[in-house]
Amino acid sequence: MSWRRPIWIALAGLFLALGLIGVLLPGLPTTPFVLLAAWAAARGSPRLHGWLLRHPLFGPMISDWQRGGAVHRRAKWAASATMALCAGLMFWLAPRWWMAGIGTALMAAVAGWLWLRPEPARRRLIAPAADTSQT
Repeated sequence: MSWRRPIWIALAGLFLALGLIGVLLPGLPTTPFVLLAAWAAARGSPRLHGWLLRHPLFGPMISDWQRGGAVHRRAKWAASATMALCAGLMFWLAPRWWMAGIGTALMAAVAGWLWLRPEPARRRLIAPAADTSQT
């Protein structure tokens, strides 16, 4: 066993834990940490990487990202709405306007980058052609 493998596994666990905390804690992003967990798991634990790819919530997101950095439009809207809500909270709660302004500018830059990401190709179910032959 290589000395690097436990480090990759520990990083995958750390990133996955941060991603799961991000589900509950506003302001802490989930998606980047799950993607980092998949990246680290691919280098240290094929079993964990496979589990992440098969996970009903995380799997499609990871697969889309691995296929070309694609992000679903639904995820883009959810992230943008969450960032807008957090920006509003910062302007309401920050002791100085410029503090909220810096945070909002950073979130706006992230939102801009996110909306420039491609969207995954739609998977269409193709119905079998109707049998027109007469028997």
